[in-house]
Amino acid sequence: MNKFIKVYEVIGQVEKLLSSLFFVVMVIIIFVAGFGRSIGYPIRWAMDASTFLFAWAVFFSADLAMRNNRHVSVEILVNRLPKKIQSYIALLNHVIIVVFLVFLIIYGIKLCFITRFRAYQGIPGFSYTWVTLSMPIGSASLLITILLKIWNLIKSKKIQIFKLKNRDRGICEYEK
Repeated sequence: MNKFIKVYEVIGQVEKLLSSLFFVVMVIIIFVAGFGRSIGYPIRWAMDASTFLFAWAVFFSADLAMRNNRHVSVEILVNRLPKKIQSYIALLNHVIIVVFLVFLIIYGIKLCFITRFRAYQGIPGFSYTWVTLSMPIGSASLLITILLKIWNLIKSKKIQIFKLKNRDRGICEYEK
């Protein structure tokens, strides 16, 4: 598990670098394209390249936000509940997200297959699949993050899924 966590952290650093780089390059391309259009020299591929960069930056950034608990949440009601109930609500929330991400992965793969012959208008020969591939890959990355959050929630003993006897002695017998 320790090697997995190290690889997971390296992937997080790569996602951070790529999402930042893609966002900056996208902004530069859009600015240059807007300026070029205003002086009569439009860049035909600018919007297509920006779409590609935006799709990947969004999914990488979504995983980074999930890793750091930075997604928007409304907790005004949940924070008034006891801590144990808050933990179970967090687990339920994570399970709902897992179901949604599995849906995105499955249909993202289907979408990649459907768009494999579609090419960008401004970039001939560049398949639109490279954009749609961001959905299953980004969702898989988010899924790993959510599953780790569920694991940590259960491991922290805030949530008890099975009632175990002799847990502290290392013996795992289920209570009847």
